[in-house]
Amino acid sequence: MSNRITEKLSILADAAKYDVSCSSSGSKRKNTPDGLGNATGMGICHTYTQDGRCVSLLKILLTNHCIFDCAYCVSRKSNDVKRAAFTVQEVVDLTINFYKRNYIEGLFLSSGIFKSADYTMERLVRIAKKLRTEHKFNGYIHLKAIPGASDELVHEAGLYADRLSVNLEMPSERSLQKVAPEKNYRDVYQPMNYLKESIEGYREEKRALVKSKFTPNFVPAGQSTQMVIGASPETDKDILSLAANLYQDQALKRVYYSGYVPISEDNRLPSLSAPPLRRENRLYQADWLMRFYGFRADEIVDATNPMLDPDVDPKLAYALRNPEKFPVDVNRAPLEMILRIPGVGTKSARKIVQARKFRPLRREHLRKIGIVWKRAQYFLISADKDFRQLGFDPGIVRERILHERGGGGRHARSNQLSLFG
Repeated sequence: MSNRITEKLSILADAAKYDVSCSSSGSKRKNTPDGLGNATGMGICHTYTQDGRCVSLLKILLTNHCIFDCAYCVSRKSNDVKRAAFTVQEVVDLTINFYKRNYIEGLFLSSGIFKSADYTMERLVRIAKKLRTEHKFNGYIHLKAIPGASDELVHEAGLYADRLSVNLEMPSERSLQKVAPEKNYRDVYQPMNYLKESIEGYREEKRALVKSKFTPNFVPAGQSTQMVIGASPETDKDILSLAANLYQDQALKRVYYSGYVPISEDNRLPSLSAPPLRRENRLYQADWLMRFYGFRADEIVDATNPMLDPDVDPKLAYALRNPEKFPVDVNRAPLEMILRIPGVGTKSARKIVQARKFRPLRREHLRKIGIVWKRAQYFLISADKDFRQLGFDPGIVRERILHERGGGGRHARSNQLSLFG
């Protein structure tokens, strides 16, 4: 690799790290006898998929030149940083060479906006098209759909990419206008709406043709978006309500939450000493509850509790706020209630429903199934555990769980019954 390419790679890979909307779950693109790469195999590291696989992607910007001056962005035009740009062929060559060396399984490609949205989008599409058609590359490709780009270019990108993402950036249009006055939600929602309709159209066509091999794949891993957290005044309630609407109305696969990294002294942005990583983590946990556990956004956060609890995870916080719903009888309750027990995951919940058909479940059975007993014990009834008659104090349970997390486990177990009453 030449020194010039190495320098570009250093600059543009570093600039790409602020975009977290990077996941390769959902694609089943298989290799062909004369092709290269495969999106279904195991990876090295870097990015975790929805099913737990670890996949490595070459994550770069096409360029960090940008015509916009977004206050939160390291690549904004007013920022004094070293600039670089790859050619189309350089990105293609890097992807192929890195894949052959087993460094990566795919490509995550974003870009600053140079000249115009269409000019930038056209080059992103050319890269994906070259990889697919000229090099028969069947690994994973995630492209950024540029807000404001034409429907024709977004459509062509969908024919070659496994996933497309259109970033909202800020959790409200008012905040976006404040820190990025040249941008608006209309330009973001236009490609989102187009992709949703097109994805549904291709799926219906495939069903009508009984999965005909002549119907091309169109964004098989769906679309995603990203919101920057902590750079604007929106509450977690605002953020999760918006995410819930995006999942329902836009059929997004993922909403990503990126804790704002202080990179600017712009007075439009808050003064932070470090990114709000704990808040970011709690939002991901809450998002998981909405997507896999059947929770509504207003069950996780509401007008009384607009912010997620930084000390306990959202599922435990829900249980502590709703003591009337607990404890849950694991031998009788429906699956949707078992899923709400803190310490019980989706796989464990389904195992409980299956196992109780054969015998009443006791605490040893639940431990073998794999629940987190230290947490779940306060919120369930098993065949050999029922403390309802002793009462339930959410405040004491909260403190005891936090105490156990801090290493007071032996003392906590010896005084378990003191939690009730």
